Amino acid sequence: MTEQPSIEATVAPGYAFEGPALELGGLMADAQTLTGTPIRIPLAMVNRHGLIAGATGTGKTKTLQLLAEQLSAAGVAVFAADIKGDLSGLATPGEGGDKITARAASVGQTWTATGFPVEYYAIGGLGTGIPIRVTISSFGPVLLSRVLGLNDTQESSLGLVFHYADQQGLPLLDLTDLRAVVQHLTSAEGKPELKALGGLSSATAGVILRELIAFSDQGADAFFGEPEFASSDLIQTAADGRGLISLLELPNLVDRPAVFSTFLMWLLADLFHDLPEVGDVDKPKLVFFFDEAHLLFADASKDFLAQIAQTVRLIRSKGVGVFFVTQSPTDVPDDVLAQLGSRVQHQLRAHTPNDAKALKATVNTYPHSAYADLGEVITTLGIGEAVVTVMGERGAPTPVAWTRLRAPESLMAPSSPESMAATVAASPRAASYSQVVDRESAREILAKRLEEGARKAAEEAAVEEKAEAAERAEKEAARKKPAKPKSGGVVSEVVKSSAFKDFMRTATREVVRGMFGAARR
Repeated sequence: MTEQPSIEATVAPGYAFEGPALELGGLMADAQTLTGTPIRIPLAMVNRHGLIAGATGTGKTKTLQLLAEQLSAAGVAVFAADIKGDLSGLATPGEGGDKITARAASVGQTWTATGFPVEYYAIGGLGTGIPIRVTISSFGPVLLSRVLGLNDTQESSLGLVFHYADQQGLPLLDLTDLRAVVQHLTSAEGKPELKALGGLSSATAGVILRELIAFSDQGADAFFGEPEFASSDLIQTAADGRGLISLLELPNLVDRPAVFSTFLMWLLADLFHDLPEVGDVDKPKLVFFFDEAHLLFADASKDFLAQIAQTVRLIRSKGVGVFFVTQSPTDVPDDVLAQLGSRVQHQLRAHTPNDAKALKATVNTYPHSAYADLGEVITTLGIGEAVVTVMGERGAPTPVAWTRLRAPESLMAPSSPESMAATVAASPRAASYSQVVDRESAREILAKRLEEGARKAAEEAAVEEKAEAAERAEKEAARKKPAKPKSGGVVSEVVKSSAFKDFMRTATREVVRGMFGAARR
Protein backbone atom coordinates (compact mmCIF):
# COMPACT_ATOMS: atom_id res chain seq x y z
CA MET A 1 0.00 0.00 0.00
CA THR A 2 1.33 3.43 -0.96
CA GLU A 3 2.02 5.62 2.06
CA GLN A 4 0.07 8.89 2.05
CA PRO A 5 2.21 12.06 2.15
CA SER A 6 2.13 13.99 5.39
CA ILE A 7 0.15 17.19 5.85
CA GLU A 8 3.37 19.19 5.89
CA ALA A 9 4.68 17.59 2.69
CA THR A 10 1.39 18.35 0.94
CA VAL A 11 0.93 21.91 2.17
CA ALA A 12 4.44 23.35 2.53
CA PRO A 13 5.32 23.70 -1.18
CA GLY A 14 2.25 25.88 -1.73
CA TYR A 15 3.56 28.55 0.66
CA ALA A 16 7.18 28.70 -0.53
CA PHE A 17 6.97 32.18 -2.07
CA GLU A 18 9.93 34.04 -3.57
CA GLY A 19 8.71 37.61 -3.12
CA PRO A 20 7.82 39.55 0.06
CA ALA A 21 4.90 38.14 2.03
CA LEU A 22 2.81 38.75 5.13
CA GLU A 23 3.57 36.18 7.83
CA LEU A 24 0.39 34.66 9.26
CA GLY A 25 1.73 31.89 11.46
CA GLY A 26 2.76 28.24 11.54
CA LEU A 27 1.21 25.14 9.92
CA MET A 28 -0.53 22.67 12.23
CA ALA A 29 -0.85 19.01 11.25
CA ASP A 30 -3.46 18.48 13.97
CA ALA A 31 -4.58 20.05 17.24
CA GLN A 32 -1.31 19.10 18.99
CA THR A 33 1.26 19.06 16.19
CA LEU A 34 2.77 22.34 15.04
CA THR A 35 5.11 21.99 12.07
CA GLY A 36 7.92 24.30 11.05
CA THR A 37 6.19 25.47 7.85
CA PRO A 38 5.35 29.20 7.80
CA ILE A 39 1.96 30.18 6.35
CA ARG A 40 2.09 33.44 4.42
CA ILE A 41 0.26 35.70 1.94
CA PRO A 42 2.25 37.11 -1.01
CA LEU A 43 2.24 40.90 -0.66
CA ALA A 44 1.61 41.31 -4.39
CA MET A 45 -1.57 39.22 -4.07
CA VAL A 46 -3.18 41.14 -1.23
CA ASN A 47 -5.06 43.30 -3.73
CA ARG A 48 -6.82 40.12 -4.89
CA HIS A 49 -8.96 40.70 -1.81
CA GLY A 50 -9.76 38.40 1.07
CA LEU A 51 -12.11 37.22 3.80
CA ILE A 52 -11.66 36.95 7.55
CA ALA A 53 -14.53 34.94 9.03
CA GLY A 54 -15.39 33.26 12.29
CA ALA A 55 -17.77 33.22 15.22
CA THR A 56 -17.71 35.94 17.86
CA GLY A 57 -14.69 35.73 20.12
CA THR A 58 -12.54 33.50 17.89
CA GLY A 59 -9.90 36.12 17.07
CA LYS A 60 -11.01 37.91 13.88
CA THR A 61 -10.05 41.34 15.23
CA LYS A 62 -6.60 40.12 16.25
CA THR A 63 -6.08 38.69 12.75
CA LEU A 64 -7.06 42.04 11.26
CA GLN A 65 -4.61 43.73 13.65
CA LEU A 66 -1.83 41.31 12.67
CA LEU A 67 -2.35 41.97 8.96
CA ALA A 68 -2.59 45.74 9.46
CA GLU A 69 0.73 45.80 11.33
CA GLN A 70 2.61 43.92 8.63
CA LEU A 71 1.04 45.91 5.82
CA SER A 72 2.06 49.16 7.53
CA ALA A 73 5.58 47.83 8.03
CA ALA A 74 5.72 47.08 4.30
CA GLY A 75 4.77 50.67 3.46
CA VAL A 76 1.13 49.91 2.59
CA ALA A 77 -1.63 52.21 3.85
CA VAL A 78 -4.46 50.55 5.75
CA PHE A 79 -8.08 51.52 6.43
CA ALA A 80 -10.30 49.77 8.96
CA ALA A 81 -13.56 50.48 10.72
CA ASP A 82 -12.92 50.22 14.46
CA ILE A 83 -16.21 48.67 15.52
CA LYS A 84 -15.37 47.89 19.15
CA GLY A 85 -12.55 50.38 19.65
CA ASP A 86 -9.92 47.64 20.10
CA LEU A 87 -7.97 48.55 16.97
CA SER A 88 -6.98 51.91 18.41
CA GLY A 89 -4.30 49.94 20.25
CA LEU A 90 -2.35 49.70 16.98
CA ALA A 91 -0.77 53.04 17.87
CA THR A 92 0.55 51.74 21.20
CA PRO A 93 3.31 49.15 21.73
CA GLY A 94 1.95 45.85 22.99
CA GLU A 95 2.35 44.39 26.44
CA GLY A 96 4.49 41.26 26.51
CA GLY A 97 4.18 38.32 28.85
CA ASP A 98 4.80 34.60 29.17
CA LYS A 99 1.85 33.68 26.93
CA ILE A 100 2.93 36.07 24.19
CA THR A 101 6.53 34.86 24.39
CA ALA A 102 5.51 31.20 24.22
CA ARG A 103 3.16 31.73 21.31
CA ALA A 104 5.71 33.75 19.35
CA ALA A 105 8.38 31.10 19.90
CA SER A 106 6.04 28.32 18.76
CA VAL A 107 5.53 29.90 15.32
CA GLY A 108 9.07 31.23 14.85
CA GLN A 109 8.15 34.85 15.56
CA THR A 110 10.59 37.32 17.07
CA TRP A 111 8.09 39.41 19.02
CA THR A 112 8.90 43.06 19.72
CA ALA A 113 6.45 45.52 21.26
CA THR A 114 5.76 48.05 18.51
CA GLY A 115 3.39 50.93 17.91
CA PHE A 116 2.36 51.93 14.39
CA PRO A 117 1.42 55.25 12.72
CA VAL A 118 -2.32 55.69 13.15
CA GLU A 119 -4.86 58.34 12.13
CA TYR A 120 -8.24 58.42 13.90
CA TYR A 121 -11.41 59.42 12.09
CA ALA A 122 -15.05 59.72 13.12
CA ILE A 123 -18.14 60.03 10.91
CA GLY A 124 -19.39 63.58 11.15
CA GLY A 125 -17.17 64.21 14.15
CA LEU A 126 -19.31 61.94 16.37
CA GLY A 127 -16.33 60.71 18.35
CA THR A 128 -12.70 61.47 19.07
CA GLY A 129 -11.37 61.36 15.53
CA ILE A 130 -11.09 63.79 12.66
CA PRO A 131 -14.56 64.39 11.15
CA ILE A 132 -15.39 62.62 7.91
CA ARG A 133 -18.29 64.10 5.97
CA VAL A 134 -19.72 63.53 2.53
CA THR A 135 -22.06 65.65 0.42
CA ILE A 136 -25.43 64.23 -0.52
CA SER A 137 -24.55 64.66 -4.20
CA SER A 138 -21.46 62.48 -3.84
CA PHE A 139 -23.29 59.90 -1.75
CA GLY A 140 -25.81 59.53 -4.55
CA PRO A 141 -29.34 58.14 -4.80
CA VAL A 142 -28.41 54.44 -4.83
CA LEU A 143 -26.52 54.43 -1.54
CA LEU A 144 -28.99 56.84 0.04
CA SER A 145 -31.91 54.63 -0.99
CA ARG A 146 -30.15 51.73 0.71
CA VAL A 147 -29.86 53.73 3.94
CA LEU A 148 -33.47 54.95 3.79
CA GLY A 149 -34.83 51.50 3.05
CA LEU A 150 -36.58 52.57 -0.17
CA ASN A 151 -37.99 50.04 -2.62
CA ASP A 152 -36.98 49.89 -6.28
CA THR A 153 -39.66 52.33 -7.42
CA GLN A 154 -38.84 54.84 -4.72
CA GLU A 155 -35.11 54.48 -5.45
CA SER A 156 -35.79 55.29 -9.10
CA SER A 157 -37.85 58.30 -8.06
CA LEU A 158 -35.10 59.54 -5.77
CA GLY A 159 -32.78 59.33 -8.76
CA LEU A 160 -35.13 61.70 -10.61
CA VAL A 161 -34.90 64.17 -7.73
CA PHE A 162 -31.10 64.12 -7.96
CA HIS A 163 -31.37 64.55 -11.75
CA TYR A 164 -33.69 67.54 -11.30
CA ALA A 165 -31.28 69.14 -8.82
CA ASP A 166 -28.38 68.70 -11.24
CA GLN A 167 -30.34 70.18 -14.13
CA GLN A 168 -31.48 73.17 -12.08
CA GLY A 169 -28.05 73.92 -10.63
CA LEU A 170 -29.08 73.08 -7.07
CA PRO A 171 -26.07 71.73 -5.11
CA LEU A 172 -27.11 68.96 -2.70
CA LEU A 173 -24.66 69.25 0.17
CA ASP A 174 -26.62 68.01 3.17
CA LEU A 175 -29.96 66.50 4.12
CA THR A 176 -31.64 69.90 4.43
CA ASP A 177 -30.82 70.58 0.78
CA LEU A 178 -32.40 67.36 -0.40
CA ARG A 179 -35.43 67.90 1.80
CA ALA A 180 -35.78 71.44 0.42
CA VAL A 181 -35.80 70.13 -3.16
CA VAL A 182 -38.40 67.46 -2.40
CA GLN A 183 -40.55 69.97 -0.50
CA HIS A 184 -40.28 72.37 -3.44
CA LEU A 185 -41.42 69.69 -5.88
CA THR A 186 -44.43 68.87 -3.72
CA SER A 187 -45.38 72.55 -3.18
CA ALA A 188 -47.82 74.57 -5.28
CA GLU A 189 -44.90 76.32 -7.00
CA GLY A 190 -43.07 73.12 -7.80
CA LYS A 191 -45.89 70.80 -8.83
CA PRO A 192 -45.63 71.74 -12.52
CA GLU A 193 -41.94 70.80 -12.39
CA LEU A 194 -42.79 67.60 -10.51
CA LYS A 195 -45.24 66.71 -13.25
CA ALA A 196 -42.57 67.36 -15.88
CA LEU A 197 -40.32 64.75 -14.24
CA GLY A 198 -42.80 62.12 -15.36
CA GLY A 199 -41.89 59.13 -13.21
CA LEU A 200 -42.13 60.92 -9.85
CA SER A 201 -45.55 60.95 -8.23
CA SER A 202 -46.63 63.20 -5.39
CA ALA A 203 -47.23 60.16 -3.17
CA THR A 204 -43.71 58.79 -3.74
CA ALA A 205 -42.18 62.22 -3.16
CA GLY A 206 -44.09 62.32 0.12
CA VAL A 207 -42.68 58.93 1.17
CA ILE A 208 -39.14 60.06 0.37
CA LEU A 209 -39.65 63.26 2.35
CA ARG A 210 -40.94 61.38 5.40
CA GLU A 211 -37.99 58.96 5.31
CA LEU A 212 -35.55 61.87 5.05
CA ILE A 213 -37.11 63.54 8.07
CA ALA A 214 -36.92 60.29 10.08
CA PHE A 215 -33.31 59.82 8.98
CA SER A 216 -32.48 63.34 10.12
CA ASP A 217 -34.14 62.69 13.48
CA GLN A 218 -31.71 59.79 13.99
CA GLY A 219 -28.81 62.27 13.94
CA ALA A 220 -27.75 61.60 10.36
CA ASP A 221 -27.32 65.32 9.62
CA ALA A 222 -23.82 65.08 11.07
CA PHE A 223 -22.72 62.65 8.34
CA PHE A 224 -23.43 64.98 5.42
CA GLY A 225 -21.97 68.32 4.48
CA GLU A 226 -18.68 70.04 3.81
CA PRO A 227 -15.73 69.97 3.83
CA GLU A 228 -16.11 66.68 2.02
CA PHE A 229 -13.53 64.04 2.89
CA ALA A 230 -11.04 63.22 0.15
CA SER A 231 -10.71 59.43 0.20
CA SER A 232 -7.21 59.79 -1.26
CA ASP A 233 -6.13 61.05 2.18
CA LEU A 234 -6.32 57.43 3.30
CA ILE A 235 -3.29 56.64 1.15
CA GLN A 236 -0.49 58.12 3.24
CA THR A 237 2.87 57.03 4.57
CA ALA A 238 4.59 58.16 7.75
CA ALA A 239 7.97 59.89 7.79
CA ASP A 240 9.69 56.55 8.40
CA GLY A 241 8.10 55.01 5.29
CA ARG A 242 5.54 52.89 7.08
CA GLY A 243 1.99 52.94 5.81
CA LEU A 244 -0.51 55.06 7.72
CA ILE A 245 -3.29 53.06 9.41
CA SER A 246 -6.57 55.00 9.26
CA LEU A 247 -9.17 53.89 11.81
CA LEU A 248 -12.79 55.00 11.56
CA GLU A 249 -14.68 55.08 14.82
CA LEU A 250 -18.25 53.78 14.55
CA PRO A 251 -20.16 54.67 17.73
CA ASN A 252 -23.65 53.29 18.35
CA LEU A 253 -23.38 50.84 15.47
CA VAL A 254 -26.42 48.89 16.69
CA ASP A 255 -28.63 51.98 16.29
CA ARG A 256 -27.73 52.69 12.67
CA PRO A 257 -26.05 49.62 11.12
CA ALA A 258 -27.12 50.35 7.54
CA VAL A 259 -25.83 53.91 7.76
CA PHE A 260 -22.33 52.90 8.77
CA SER A 261 -21.96 49.96 6.40
CA THR A 262 -23.25 52.06 3.51
CA PHE A 263 -20.91 54.90 4.47
CA LEU A 264 -17.99 52.46 4.22
CA MET A 265 -19.25 51.40 0.81
CA TRP A 266 -19.22 55.06 -0.25
CA LEU A 267 -15.58 55.36 0.81
CA LEU A 268 -14.72 52.31 -1.27
CA ALA A 269 -16.69 53.56 -4.28
CA ASP A 270 -15.10 57.00 -3.97
CA LEU A 271 -11.64 55.43 -4.03
CA PHE A 272 -12.60 53.51 -7.13
CA HIS A 273 -13.81 56.71 -8.79
CA ASP A 274 -10.79 58.86 -7.92
CA LEU A 275 -7.78 56.58 -8.12
CA PRO A 276 -5.95 56.01 -11.42
CA GLU A 277 -5.48 52.61 -13.01
CA VAL A 278 -2.18 51.00 -12.01
CA GLY A 279 -2.70 47.37 -13.05
CA ASP A 280 -0.67 44.70 -11.25
CA VAL A 281 1.72 46.16 -8.70
CA ASP A 282 4.34 44.72 -6.38
CA LYS A 283 2.30 45.79 -3.39
CA PRO A 284 -1.09 47.47 -3.01
CA LYS A 285 -1.48 51.18 -2.33
CA LEU A 286 -4.18 50.57 0.25
CA VAL A 287 -5.85 47.63 1.96
CA PHE A 288 -9.43 48.28 3.03
CA PHE A 289 -10.82 46.13 5.87
CA PHE A 290 -14.62 46.00 5.76
CA ASP A 291 -15.63 44.86 9.26
CA GLU A 292 -19.13 43.61 10.10
CA ALA A 293 -19.63 43.04 6.37
CA HIS A 294 -22.93 41.22 6.88
CA LEU A 295 -24.51 44.61 7.65
CA LEU A 296 -23.73 45.75 4.12
CA PHE A 297 -25.27 42.75 2.39
CA ALA A 298 -28.32 42.10 4.57
CA ASP A 299 -31.60 42.83 2.74
CA ALA A 300 -29.74 44.57 -0.09
CA SER A 301 -31.39 44.86 -3.50
CA LYS A 302 -30.04 42.99 -6.51
CA ASP A 303 -28.88 46.22 -8.13
CA PHE A 304 -27.05 47.25 -4.97
CA LEU A 305 -25.32 43.87 -4.68
CA ALA A 306 -24.39 44.02 -8.36
CA GLN A 307 -22.72 47.40 -7.83
CA ILE A 308 -20.75 46.07 -4.85
CA ALA A 309 -19.58 43.08 -6.88
CA GLN A 310 -18.53 45.33 -9.74
CA THR A 311 -16.63 47.71 -7.44
CA VAL A 312 -14.77 44.85 -5.75
CA ARG A 313 -13.93 43.27 -9.09
CA LEU A 314 -12.54 46.44 -10.65
CA ILE A 315 -10.89 48.23 -7.73
CA ARG A 316 -8.03 45.73 -7.76
CA SER A 317 -6.65 47.50 -10.82
CA LYS A 318 -6.53 50.73 -8.78
CA GLY A 319 -4.09 49.12 -6.35
CA VAL A 320 -6.64 48.58 -3.57
CA GLY A 321 -7.20 45.32 -1.74
CA VAL A 322 -10.44 44.66 0.16
CA PHE A 323 -10.85 42.25 3.08
CA PHE A 324 -14.37 41.52 4.29
CA VAL A 325 -14.61 40.64 7.98
CA THR A 326 -17.74 38.79 9.09
CA GLN A 327 -18.98 35.78 11.04
CA SER A 328 -19.69 33.36 8.22
CA PRO A 329 -18.65 33.17 4.56
CA THR A 330 -22.33 32.71 3.74
CA ASP A 331 -22.85 36.35 4.81
CA VAL A 332 -21.08 37.39 1.61
CA PRO A 333 -22.92 36.98 -1.74
CA ASP A 334 -21.50 34.41 -4.13
CA ASP A 335 -20.56 37.02 -6.75
CA VAL A 336 -18.38 38.80 -4.19
CA LEU A 337 -17.09 35.68 -2.44
CA ALA A 338 -15.82 34.31 -5.75
CA GLN A 339 -13.47 37.30 -6.06
CA LEU A 340 -11.79 36.88 -2.67
CA GLY A 341 -8.36 35.31 -3.20
CA SER A 342 -7.35 34.87 0.46
CA ARG A 343 -9.41 33.22 3.19
CA VAL A 344 -8.72 33.19 6.93
CA GLN A 345 -11.43 31.10 8.55
CA HIS A 346 -11.65 31.06 12.33
CA GLN A 347 -13.85 28.68 14.27
CA LEU A 348 -17.45 28.21 13.20
CA ARG A 349 -20.04 26.72 15.52
CA ALA A 350 -22.60 24.15 14.42
CA HIS A 351 -25.09 24.14 17.27
CA THR A 352 -28.23 24.47 15.12
CA PRO A 353 -29.41 23.03 11.77
CA ASN A 354 -28.78 26.41 10.15
CA ASP A 355 -25.26 26.46 11.60
CA ALA A 356 -24.62 22.98 10.21
CA LYS A 357 -25.89 24.05 6.81
CA ALA A 358 -23.63 27.14 6.85
CA LEU A 359 -20.65 24.98 7.88
CA LYS A 360 -21.24 22.58 5.00
CA ALA A 361 -21.53 25.49 2.57
CA THR A 362 -18.27 26.93 3.94
CA VAL A 363 -16.37 23.67 3.51
CA ASN A 364 -17.61 23.37 -0.06
CA THR A 365 -16.05 26.73 -0.96
CA TYR A 366 -12.52 25.55 -0.16
CA PRO A 367 -10.16 23.79 -2.57
CA HIS A 368 -9.24 20.15 -1.89
CA SER A 369 -7.96 19.71 1.65
CA ALA A 370 -5.32 17.32 2.96
CA TYR A 371 -7.26 17.13 6.22
CA ALA A 372 -9.60 14.17 6.51
CA ASP A 373 -12.57 16.24 7.72
CA LEU A 374 -12.23 19.98 7.12
CA GLY A 375 -15.61 20.64 8.71
CA GLU A 376 -14.45 19.05 11.96
CA VAL A 377 -11.22 21.09 11.81
CA ILE A 378 -13.18 24.34 11.47
CA THR A 379 -15.46 23.56 14.41
CA THR A 380 -12.55 22.56 16.68
CA LEU A 381 -10.20 25.47 15.96
CA GLY A 382 -8.82 27.15 19.06
CA ILE A 383 -8.73 30.90 19.68
CA GLY A 384 -6.00 32.37 17.50
CA GLU A 385 -6.15 29.48 15.05
CA ALA A 386 -7.59 29.56 11.55
CA VAL A 387 -7.94 27.57 8.34
CA VAL A 388 -6.09 29.50 5.63
CA THR A 389 -5.88 29.44 1.86
CA VAL A 390 -4.46 32.30 -0.20
CA MET A 391 -3.74 33.14 -3.80
CA GLY A 392 -0.19 32.10 -4.60
CA GLU A 393 2.28 34.02 -6.72
CA ARG A 394 1.13 32.13 -9.82
CA GLY A 395 -2.48 33.13 -9.18
CA ALA A 396 -3.57 29.65 -8.06
CA PRO A 397 -5.06 28.93 -4.61
CA THR A 398 -2.70 27.45 -2.05
CA PRO A 399 -3.51 24.24 -0.15
CA VAL A 400 -5.75 24.55 2.89
CA ALA A 401 -3.57 25.12 5.97
CA TRP A 402 -4.58 24.76 9.62
CA THR A 403 -2.64 27.71 11.07
CA ARG A 404 -1.63 28.94 14.47
CA LEU A 405 -1.55 32.68 14.01
CA ARG A 406 1.15 35.05 15.15
CA ALA A 407 0.56 37.52 17.98
CA PRO A 408 0.15 41.24 17.17
CA GLU A 409 3.01 43.42 18.39
CA SER A 410 0.84 46.42 19.20
CA LEU A 411 -1.53 46.72 22.14
CA MET A 412 -4.41 44.23 21.95
CA ALA A 413 -6.73 46.69 23.71
CA PRO A 414 -7.87 50.30 23.15
CA SER A 415 -5.31 53.08 23.38
CA SER A 416 -5.90 55.67 26.09
CA PRO A 417 -8.30 58.52 25.27
CA GLU A 418 -5.54 61.01 26.03
CA SER A 419 -3.14 59.52 23.49
CA MET A 420 -5.90 59.35 20.87
CA ALA A 421 -6.83 62.99 21.43
CA ALA A 422 -3.17 64.00 21.16
CA THR A 423 -2.82 62.08 17.89
CA VAL A 424 -5.88 63.82 16.42
CA ALA A 425 -4.68 67.26 17.53
CA ALA A 426 -1.27 66.70 15.94
CA SER A 427 -2.66 65.53 12.61
CA PRO A 428 -2.16 67.88 9.64
CA ARG A 429 -5.60 66.80 8.39
CA ALA A 430 -7.44 67.88 11.53
CA ALA A 431 -7.42 71.54 10.48
CA SER A 432 -8.74 70.67 7.02
CA TYR A 433 -11.82 68.77 8.17
CA SER A 434 -12.71 70.03 11.64
CA GLN A 435 -14.34 73.33 10.63
CA VAL A 436 -17.80 72.94 9.07
CA VAL A 437 -18.36 74.85 5.82
CA ASP A 438 -21.87 76.09 4.98
CA ARG A 439 -21.82 77.59 1.49
CA GLU A 440 -24.83 78.44 -0.66
CA SER A 441 -26.62 75.29 -1.77
CA ALA A 442 -30.04 74.05 -2.86
CA ARG A 443 -31.86 75.19 0.28
CA GLU A 444 -30.64 78.78 0.03
CA ILE A 445 -31.07 78.94 -3.75
CA LEU A 446 -34.66 77.72 -3.57
CA ALA A 447 -35.39 80.15 -0.73
CA LYS A 448 -34.03 83.02 -2.85
CA ARG A 449 -36.07 81.89 -5.83
CA LEU A 450 -39.18 81.77 -3.67
CA GLU A 451 -38.42 85.21 -2.26
CA GLU A 452 -37.76 86.61 -5.74
CA GLY A 453 -40.98 85.05 -7.02
CA ALA A 454 -42.92 86.55 -4.13
CA ARG A 455 -41.35 89.98 -4.79
CA LYS A 456 -42.24 89.87 -8.48
CA ALA A 457 -45.75 88.71 -7.69
CA ALA A 458 -46.13 91.59 -5.22
CA GLU A 459 -44.89 94.08 -7.82
CA GLU A 460 -47.26 92.74 -10.45
CA ALA A 461 -50.13 92.83 -7.97
CA ALA A 462 -49.29 96.47 -7.08
CA VAL A 463 -49.23 97.48 -10.76
CA GLU A 464 -52.53 95.72 -11.39
CA GLU A 465 -54.12 97.31 -8.30
CA LYS A 466 -52.91 100.76 -9.42
CA ALA A 467 -54.43 100.24 -12.85
CA GLU A 468 -57.74 99.12 -11.33
CA ALA A 469 -57.76 102.17 -9.00
CA ALA A 470 -57.22 104.52 -11.95
CA GLU A 471 -60.05 102.90 -13.83
CA ARG A 472 -62.37 103.22 -10.83
CA ALA A 473 -61.45 106.93 -10.41
CA GLU A 474 -62.16 107.63 -14.06
CA LYS A 475 -65.58 106.00 -13.83
CA GLU A 476 -66.42 107.94 -10.64
CA ALA A 477 -65.42 111.26 -12.23
CA ALA A 478 -67.59 110.55 -15.24
CA ARG A 479 -70.55 109.78 -12.98
CA LYS A 480 -70.30 113.10 -11.06
CA LYS A 481 -70.01 115.42 -14.19
CA PRO A 482 -73.28 117.55 -14.88
CA ALA A 483 -75.37 116.20 -17.71
CA LYS A 484 -75.88 118.40 -20.86
CA PRO A 485 -79.53 119.51 -21.51
CA LYS A 486 -81.22 117.44 -24.07
CA SER A 487 -82.51 119.11 -27.29
CA GLY A 488 -86.44 119.19 -27.72
CA GLY A 489 -86.48 119.76 -31.48
CA VAL A 490 -88.56 122.42 -33.50
CA VAL A 491 -91.48 122.62 -31.05
CA SER A 492 -89.16 123.42 -28.17
CA GLU A 493 -87.51 126.18 -30.14
CA VAL A 494 -90.90 127.76 -31.11
CA VAL A 495 -92.16 127.72 -27.53
CA LYS A 496 -89.07 129.54 -26.36
CA SER A 497 -89.34 132.32 -29.04
CA SER A 498 -90.49 135.97 -28.22
CA ALA A 499 -93.25 135.94 -30.89
CA PHE A 500 -94.85 132.92 -29.29
CA LYS A 501 -94.72 134.63 -25.89
CA ASP A 502 -96.51 137.80 -27.32
CA PHE A 503 -99.15 135.68 -28.95
CA MET A 504 -99.85 133.91 -25.68
CA ARG A 505 -100.23 137.20 -23.78
CA THR A 506 -102.78 138.49 -26.36
CA ALA A 507 -104.69 135.26 -26.29
CA THR A 508 -104.86 135.33 -22.52
CA ARG A 509 -106.30 138.86 -22.52
CA GLU A 510 -109.00 137.82 -24.99
CA VAL A 511 -109.97 134.84 -22.88
CA VAL A 512 -110.25 137.00 -19.78
CA ARG A 513 -112.40 139.40 -21.59
CA GLY A 514 -114.76 136.72 -22.76
CA MET A 515 -115.14 135.35 -19.27
CA PHE A 516 -115.81 138.66 -17.39
CA GLY A 517 -117.84 140.71 -19.87
CA ALA A 518 -117.32 142.90 -22.82
CA ALA A 519 -114.32 145.06 -23.05
CA ARG A 520 -114.51 148.68 -22.13
CA ARG A 521 -115.24 150.95 -24.95
